[in-house]
Amino acid sequence: MSSLPQIKAKLTELAHHYGFQDARVSDVETGRYFEEFKQWVSEGNHGCMSYLERNQDLRQFPDKLHPETCRVVSLRFDYLPEGAGFTQVLKDSNKANISRYALGRDYHKLIRKRLQRLAKDLCQQTQEFSYRVFVDSAPVLETSFAEKSGLGWKGKHTLTINESAGSWFFLGEIFINLPLEVDKPVENKCGQCTACINLCPTGAIVAPYKVDARKCISYLTIENSGPIPEELRSAMGNRIYGCDDCQLACPWNRYANISQEKGFSAKHNLDKETLLNLFDWNEQQFNKRLEGNPIRRIGYQSWLRNIAIALGNSKSSSQTIEALRNKKSDCSELVAEHIDWAINQQLTQDNQSQRSEAFKKNTRLIRTIEKMLPISLNVLKPSKKIPG
Repeated sequence: MSSLPQIKAKLTELAHHYGFQDARVSDVETGRYFEEFKQWVSEGNHGCMSYLERNQDLRQFPDKLHPETCRVVSLRFDYLPEGAGFTQVLKDSNKANISRYALGRDYHKLIRKRLQRLAKDLCQQTQEFSYRVFVDSAPVLETSFAEKSGLGWKGKHTLTINESAGSWFFLGEIFINLPLEVDKPVENKCGQCTACINLCPTGAIVAPYKVDARKCISYLTIENSGPIPEELRSAMGNRIYGCDDCQLACPWNRYANISQEKGFSAKHNLDKETLLNLFDWNEQQFNKRLEGNPIRRIGYQSWLRNIAIALGNSKSSSQTIEALRNKKSDCSELVAEHIDWAINQQLTQDNQSQRSEAFKKNTRLIRTIEKMLPISLNVLKPSKKIPG
């Protein structure tokens, strides 16, 4: 039987073997993290994500999710694909802007499978080992455990930031019953920087370390299945699934690493496809082409709804207006309402003040990327000098 230090060393070795870039250990105390989460929910910041209201005892007490849990292993898996092309879709309103994590395979299945293999191999170190793995799939305060373990710190956009890798990574957890030595948290190095707050298209980061999901484009295009508030549509630009702007604005992401996992590479040209081509897909094509991709879970009608808004925000053209009108006969009432809005935008260029503000933020973001994120231009990483 291996000693606890030997088991922890083996854990690190296996994590790297299965493609994870880091693995850290924390205790199971949720303390202030849970209280902050509960307060966030009580204020309604979670929108229609009612599942966040349930099973609060499981979030607060990890051993209720898996009996005898006394440690949480937090793991990092980088996902930034090669040739990410940060600015191309921001500069062309006719292109589809899709969050980079969703360009390839569904990370839930890919990472869960590796976590299971890792944990199974770790079982060989001791017969007393008991575990359960999680990948954004249960009431787990994953960013809190990542912060407690020293995997990174909580940025003002609420994502975990790692000093050597930025924030372009997924988190996974293994709840275990072995009292391994815990790792120490790291210093929060956001300083006075407010880039993520200033450049959020819809102002969803309402205060440092606090996001109102009801304004967040990721929530609006993915979790929300109803209508998207009119006052937020112009600010969405061409973002049809998720939003990466707060990460793109963050100066720590100049140190992000290109993922070695080929499964995260873009499928079906999703990183450079036009809005009109995607809008032309029928439901069968949507389901077939996005098989194994996280986008498929929002369903075809939400896909059309999102693209309709983006088309409304694109450069005015008769081709776009014709495509919108043609699709209206083959969609839900919800989508039809968004199509009407988009056609009106194309014809009248309404909400000029909102469009102007959205344009200004978009321009500032492009300049920020080109100045601070040389990885997008295939240049070597600079020395670690962070403003603020």
